[in-house]
Amino acid sequence: MSNPLGKIGHSVVERFIQEKCGRKRKEVSTGPQFGVDVSVVDLPNGHAMVLTSDPLSLIPSLGLEESAWLSVHLIANDMATTGFAPMYGQFILNLPTWLSENDFKIYWSYIHKFCKDIGVSITGGHTGFIEGQNSTIAGGGTFITIAPKDKILISKLAKPGNSILVTKECAISSTAILAMSFPETVKNETGKELYESACSSFYRTSSLKDALIAAQEDNSGVTAMHDVTEGGVLGAIYELVTASGHGAVIDNGKLPVGEVQSAVCHLFSLDPRYCIGAGSMIISCEKEKAPEIISRLAQNNIPCTEVGKITEKDQGIKLVSEEKVNDLMYRKEDPYWKAFFNAYRKGWK
Repeated sequence: MSNPLGKIGHSVVERFIQEKCGRKRKEVSTGPQFGVDVSVVDLPNGHAMVLTSDPLSLIPSLGLEESAWLSVHLIANDMATTGFAPMYGQFILNLPTWLSENDFKIYWSYIHKFCKDIGVSITGGHTGFIEGQNSTIAGGGTFITIAPKDKILISKLAKPGNSILVTKECAISSTAILAMSFPETVKNETGKELYESACSSFYRTSSLKDALIAAQEDNSGVTAMHDVTEGGVLGAIYELVTASGHGAVIDNGKLPVGEVQSAVCHLFSLDPRYCIGAGSMIISCEKEKAPEIISRLAQNNIPCTEVGKITEKDQGIKLVSEEKVNDLMYRKEDPYWKAFFNAYRKGWK
């Protein structure tokens, strides 16, 4: 029996990963935990080191520049949830043997550029070519930053009464990657204008600016953030709420689903609320601060929507749709992966 595509589930993290993390050190104040984007190691003088890791992308149908963008910014999105930008980067590249030396130089030049643009110094790693490497994942990267410990945000710090905000729209990255990977099909089925809008949304897949604008004001009121990856906006909200040990009420009608995302997801039989949505950030904040945060983001051309609130744990995680209240179910497998590979096998162009 094969495992589902994508990240391992909540129970596996709790039953196996969290209890088997090598030697326990008292300075590791935040280790591996479901729904938590980073780890934190306490340092002297009130500072801490924050670390986060993610796979690196190498997707031929997208291009080398676009793959490098995802490689850098998907890791940076995790670090952004702390309210701080990444400072240092380590990269391990397990490259396919079909990748030419020239293509590698182009790919790495863009890795360098995108790291430099956000202030990341590349400090080391490993690079090699691997026989039989046919995946769209070309290794892994780790970003590190140093910051005052008392100012570092962690997704598990959300509190009952907090508002839940979502920046941008659902399924930004899924929509963009599907459109760019199957351009003829998307253009023919949705129209040229929607296709071009979907493609142009690719460079909106960074949520670093969203997080820094939201959190780096004195008394911003932000208590926690979580970036949207596998499982989409609803999956990310579920993860943040679960990590914090509370409940939530989410208004389905307020979830931001754009026309472009709706059309492309419909073509691939996807629900945009549950699709990989890099570029969106889930923010929990003090309720009275929500309008200020939304306004500050809007001034920087980043839409932000209040979609619900954090509640006590015994109230559960609820999704309200047309006055019907249901438990929000966590989906172990993001449907994006199956949709992508099904379209590929069908020969969609």
